[in-house]
Amino acid sequence: MSVSEMTGIGTDISQLSAELGEGWEMRYAPGTAGCHELLDRLSMISEMLERYLVEHPACVARPEWHALAESAASSLHELYQQVGAEHLAADA
Repeated sequence: MSVSEMTGIGTDISQLSAELGEGWEMRYAPGTAGCHELLDRLSMISEMLERYLVEHPACVARPEWHALAESAASSLHELYQQVGAEHLAADA
């Protein structure tokens, strides 16, 4: 089950089009400032996740919590790598 399914919060293409206007996809494509903003946010959130959750004593003390926190951190790291690779390739 996804976070969107669990929380009922989700963003779809029609919602983004309504909020950001026509052509929003081009403003957030790899190689744009919008994509660079995503990389910055991924970096910031990844650092916060590591510092404040993965390394938190209550999390470390519970192996199942710690494993989930590490999995989340790993997923964010992988997303950062994939977005970064496409973003840099578009700049080339």
